[in-house]
Amino acid sequence: MSSPAADGDDWRAGIDDVDAALIDGYQSGFPVEERPFRRVGDDLGITEDEALQRVERLREDGVFRRFGAVLNPPVIGASTLAAVQAPDDRFDEVAEVINGYRQINHNYRRDHEWNMWFVVTAGSLERRDEILTEIEDRTGCEVLNLPMLTDFYIDLEFPVVNGDRFARESLSETEVSATRISESAAADLTDLDKALLLEIQDGFPLSKTPYRDIASAVDAPVEDVLAAIEALREDGCIKRIGCIVNHVVTGFDANCMVVWDVPDDDLDELGEEVGRLPYVTLCYHRPRRPEQGWSYNLFTMIHGREPEAVDAKIDELAAEYLPVEHERLYSTETLKQTGARYEEIVTDE
Repeated sequence: MSSPAADGDDWRAGIDDVDAALIDGYQSGFPVEERPFRRVGDDLGITEDEALQRVERLREDGVFRRFGAVLNPPVIGASTLAAVQAPDDRFDEVAEVINGYRQINHNYRRDHEWNMWFVVTAGSLERRDEILTEIEDRTGCEVLNLPMLTDFYIDLEFPVVNGDRFARESLSETEVSATRISESAAADLTDLDKALLLEIQDGFPLSKTPYRDIASAVDAPVEDVLAAIEALREDGCIKRIGCIVNHVVTGFDANCMVVWDVPDDDLDELGEEVGRLPYVTLCYHRPRRPEQGWSYNLFTMIHGREPEAVDAKIDELAAEYLPVEHERLYSTETLKQTGARYEEIVTDE
């Protein structure tokens, strides 16, 4: 068996048309039924056993990060994007403090005066803000707090078995569904919902009967688990269910967060217009913080295989869609990258 791919197109070795259909066709929409791999096998013209074995192999090879649900932290709990200006001579020290919180699930160094960007997801707005205050006190660094206010488009599902230089190069448009995000509103979860979120946060079991295995783990009838997972998906707590692709392994390791100073009256119209562009993988509204010198209110992300292609699409955005002041914040180092942890979120500890 091949080892996890790391460079260039090595990950493509051994991938056939069926693998390609799995990789690009089942990043979402995975069946919510007792024997999902039987349905997938029927769709692909292979057996249930082979469908499961292929997903197992692709995960072992690093093409899939995991199999299961993509959860939606801002809907389930209280989440925010934050940044600090960490002094170069204390950068590692500041990162260690921030990364020490289990509620911090992403942290990146970016090429900007606000040079450390992290995501906090907590069980309540009060706890989230308490963590930000603690970080300020412990590091001596002022925190820029930028909660999401409108989700115009957030979806890292895109075809990767191709020669695209940037995400969705071969597509013409994506569907936008703008969603207002309330900082204080948390999902109304049942006890079963809470148990399920804790059980599936790291992925589903890779077996012929993953939902039955989950049901056994939470001590609930499988029919109730299937219904609850469908309801969580409909409510937005689960964004999608499928095989989660490792974009770095598949070559999409060039990305840039671009922030834009969009006139407030035009924000919704432009946010939706830009969100429809297939190469824009993330598009959302966050608040300005003029008292901290932060004048930007629209955030976009573009993912690609080639930095030059990503830059070209940003140039296109600026010239054709967003002719406003903007800055490009390139990620230069991953300081922490994990899934959000839901123990505190669903138990209100």
